[in-house]
Amino acid sequence: MKTLTTTLLLLVLGASIQAQKLNGSYSGELGVQGMQLELIFNITPSQDGYTATLDVPAQGASGIELDSVILQDDTVTIRSAKMQMTYTGKITGDSIEGTYEQMGQEYPLKLNKTVKKKPGNTSLPSSEEELKKLAAKETGNYNYSVEDYFRTPQTFAFQLSPNGDLIAYMKRRDSGERDLYLMDTETKKESLLKKQEQDLIRGFSWANDERILYLQDKGGDENYHVYGVDINGENDKELTPFEGVRVNIIESLKEDKEHIIIQMNKDNPQQEEPYRLNINTGEIAKLYTVKEGEPPVAGYDFDRQGNLRAISRIVDGVNTELLYKIDGEFQQVKLTEFGDEFVISSFNPGSDNPDDAYVISNLEGDKIEIQLYDLKKNKKIKTVFSNDTFDVSGMSLSKKRNYEIDYFSYTGEKTQVIPVSDTYKKIYDRLEQEFGEKQFFTVGRTDDESKYMIAVTSDKIVGEYYLYDIEADEVSLLYKLLPHLKEEDMASMKPITFKSRDGLTLHGYITLPHNYKEGMQVPLVVNPHGGPQGIRDNWGFNPEAQLFASRGYATLHVNFRISGGYGKEFLKAGFGEIGRKAMDDVEDGVDYVIEKGWIDKDRVAIYGGSHGGYAVLRGMTKTPDKYACGVDYVGVSNLNTFMETIPPYWEKYRELLYKIWYNPGIPEEKKIMDEISPALHVDKIKNPLFVVQGANDPRVNINEADQIVETLRSKGVEVPYMVKYDEGHGFGKEENRLDLYKAMMGFFAEHLKN
Repeated sequence: MKTLTTTLLLLVLGASIQAQKLNGSYSGELGVQGMQLELIFNITPSQDGYTATLDVPAQGASGIELDSVILQDDTVTIRSAKMQMTYTGKITGDSIEGTYEQMGQEYPLKLNKTVKKKPGNTSLPSSEEELKKLAAKETGNYNYSVEDYFRTPQTFAFQLSPNGDLIAYMKRRDSGERDLYLMDTETKKESLLKKQEQDLIRGFSWANDERILYLQDKGGDENYHVYGVDINGENDKELTPFEGVRVNIIESLKEDKEHIIIQMNKDNPQQEEPYRLNINTGEIAKLYTVKEGEPPVAGYDFDRQGNLRAISRIVDGVNTELLYKIDGEFQQVKLTEFGDEFVISSFNPGSDNPDDAYVISNLEGDKIEIQLYDLKKNKKIKTVFSNDTFDVSGMSLSKKRNYEIDYFSYTGEKTQVIPVSDTYKKIYDRLEQEFGEKQFFTVGRTDDESKYMIAVTSDKIVGEYYLYDIEADEVSLLYKLLPHLKEEDMASMKPITFKSRDGLTLHGYITLPHNYKEGMQVPLVVNPHGGPQGIRDNWGFNPEAQLFASRGYATLHVNFRISGGYGKEFLKAGFGEIGRKAMDDVEDGVDYVIEKGWIDKDRVAIYGGSHGGYAVLRGMTKTPDKYACGVDYVGVSNLNTFMETIPPYWEKYRELLYKIWYNPGIPEEKKIMDEISPALHVDKIKNPLFVVQGANDPRVNINEADQIVETLRSKGVEVPYMVKYDEGHGFGKEENRLDLYKAMMGFFAEHLKN
C-alpha cells in the first residue's frame, strides 16, 4: 500500500511539474513569404491534460481555440483540424523549439515563454464599477429601457429558401446569444440549426435548398471565414480554414448548386483573389492571380455561370480601370478618376448579345444613372433610369420572365421604389393596398417567383416581415422586430434641407422628442455618420435617435459634403476637407436647428462612431464652446498614426485614402493633418468626453483611443474610457452594446440635463 501511495504521489508531482512547464503563453515568429508573423500559444492545464488558444496580433486575432495539446516526456504536440495545423516541439526550460506545419507546408518555429498582453495600455480603461456609477447617473421613470431599444430582437435576419419551404433566421437566447434557426413555412415548426459559441455568426445565406453558408470572425477582427451546414444540421464545417485570411462571398452561382465564388487574401495579405469554392468539401480552385508588379485589383465581375468576365484595377493608386474580357483577353474599356462611377451592376442574360450589361454610371452627368451598355463596343445603348436630384443604383430583374426589369430604386429623402414590369406593378399595387404609406421592400423571393418576402418599416417601426403568396393572393405576417416598441410612442424623423456657410445645399434629418411642443428648446445630440465617403444617413427607424428622444434629447443627422447619394460634385467637394469644410457642414446643421427654435444652444452634445468618432474629437477641439460634451466611439484621434496602422487589405487603397483624407508625404497636407488631429490639440478640449473602443479593432487601432485618453488624463481631466477586449470596430455582442448605451445615457444625463 505504501509503495502504491508513493507511486501515485510521484505521478501527481510529475504531472504538476510538467503542467508548470507548459502553463502560460509562448511567443514566436513564423517566417512566411519573406514576412515575420508573430504567433502566441496560450496553454492552460486542465483536468484532462491541457487546453490552448492561439493569438495572431498582426491580424487582430486572439483566443482562437485549438483542438488538443499532448505532452509526452519533453515533447509537446498542438493540433487544430480547422486550421489544418500541427506544431510539434521540444521543451527546454522556458523555450519550445520545433516545427509548425499547416496545409502540407513546414516551417521552423521557436517559442519563448512570454507574458500575454491585452491590446493597448491596460491601465487606462475605466473599471467596471466606475462605468456602472456613470450609468447610474441617469434617473427617472421611462416607458422603455435601454434594453428595450438595443437588445437583440427575438428573431431577425430572415431569408427565404429558394423553394420557399423554409425560412432561415437568427433567434435570440434569453442570455443574449444569437443562434441560427429554420422554420417550415407551412407548419410554422421551428428548429435550431446552428448554436452560437464564442464568436458571433456575422451573416448567412442559402447556398441551395439543402445547405446554408455562414460567416464568422474571431473577436471582431473582421477576418471573416466561410462555414457551411446542411439543413439537417449535418456536414457543419469550416470551408476556408486559413488563419489570418479575410474571406468574402462575391457570387452565389444560382446555376451551380455545388460551388460559389469567394475572394480572399490567402496568398497575399494585401490582395484579394477569386476562388471557386466547393460548398460541401471546401475544395478550392484559384480563378485569377494578381501577378507581382501588376496594378492591384479592387473587384471581379462574374456571370451567372461563374465565368470571370471583368476586373477592376487601381492604377496610379487613385484611378480605376475596368478590363473586360474580349476574345479571351482582358482589355481596358474605361479609365475613371475617383468619384466618377462606371460599375457593372449585372450582365444581361435576357439579351442575345453576350456583351450587354447593366451598368451604373455618372460619366455623362453629375448623378449616377442606370444604363444598358455594350461592353465589347464600349458604347452606351440607352439610359434605362435616372433621377435629377439623387443618385440611383437599385434594380431587380425577373429570371422567370427572361430577366425583365421589375423595378428600380433610389434613396432620396426616403427610399423610393419605381415599378416597371406589368407583373411587378400588380404586385406593388397589391402591397400598397396592404401597407399604405409605410415603406415596404421586396427582400427575397422563391426561384419560381411564386412567393415574395416583404419587409415593412418606417421612422416609427423597426421592421415587420410578411410572406406574400401570389397564387393565393395572401399576405401573412411572419415576424415583428421588437414589437414591444409601440408605434404611437415613437418620435418622428423629419427631413431637413439647409445651406452651408459657403452656399452648398445640405440635407439631413431631425428627430425631436415624441412629446415635443412648439416653443420648447430641448438638448441636442448631433450624430455625424461614419465612412465618411459615399456613406449617408437615411430616413427610417433609428434606435439611437429613439432612445435619445425618449430621454428628452433631439437628434440631428447631417449628410455633410463627401456623403453619398447626392451626385459626384457633392462627393468630391469633401475630398481633402475632412475635419475642415465637412466639419463646418455639421456645425452649420447645428446652427440651423438652433435658429429654428427647437434646440437649447447651451446643451448640445456630439456623438459618433468611426469617422463620426473623429468628428466628435475634431468638433471638441475646433469649436470647443459649441458642445457641452462628446462621446467618441472607435474614432480616429491622430491622422498620422491612423495612416500607419491600416489593415493590410487596405494597402492597395492607400493613395485613395490620401486623396479622400490627406497625404502625409506632401508637406502642405502633412501640416493640415497636424492641425486637424485632435490628439495634438487636446489642450483645446474644454468640456467632458467619454471614449469607447473595441480592443481588436483592425481599422482604428486602440492606440487612437489610448492617445486621447492618456493626454487628457495627464492634464488632470477625468475621461470615462470603456474598452471591450472581445470586440473590434463597433460592438457586435449584445451585452457590450447595452453597457455602452447605459453608460452613454448616464453621461448625457450628467452633462445635458438641467
